[in-house]
Amino acid sequence: MNFDTGAILVLSGPSGAGKSSLIEKIKKEIEPYYFSVSTTTRPMRPGEIEGVHYHFVSEEQFKADMEADLFLEHAVVHGNYYGTSLKPVKQALAERRLVIFDIDVQGHDAVKRRMGDLTTSVFITTPNLAELERRLHSRATDSDEIIEKRIKMAKREIQRVSEFDFLLINDDLERASKHLIRIAKAARMKIPSEQISEFVRQWEEGSATFAC
Repeated sequence: MNFDTGAILVLSGPSGAGKSSLIEKIKKEIEPYYFSVSTTTRPMRPGEIEGVHYHFVSEEQFKADMEADLFLEHAVVHGNYYGTSLKPVKQALAERRLVIFDIDVQGHDAVKRRMGDLTTSVFITTPNLAELERRLHSRATDSDEIIEKRIKMAKREIQRVSEFDFLLINDDLERASKHLIRIAKAARMKIPSEQISEFVRQWEEGSATFAC
């Protein structure tokens, strides 16, 4: 287990793969957790709530926060800025929570670079491209132009699956959620390299006190 901090679970994958549905399904089984709410410059969609789905800001404000180094990661996706505020993530880790990110593959790169020891990553996708297209059209939240952009992005993202710790095919929500719960629990067991080095030192001295 992590002895001094929490852990990070990064969920990435194409828009329409069902990441939000999976998070909603498993959240009671993985407490205590903190779901990282991203900041974005994209317009709010019908039904979305400020501070729940995203923090919605102007491009000017977002760039100012970038200059102040207030983001753990940030990227431009479909012409809009997305980023993860650093302060609440650090606070949640100090409280030994599981910090969950729903971010794209660029965001995964940034999180892994800065907090790799604590990070477990999962690429979530549909069984095939045709099913992804069906889901994007059926949810009726985007124009055909936006859907086409999402499909093109998905084709690029799928090429980077090998960069993730786990691949999760969301073909059945119930089954996929059970797999994700197991992954989340395993993420909590990850030990940062500094703690491993300390354990080895204590083990050699005969004073190791870590317990899993």
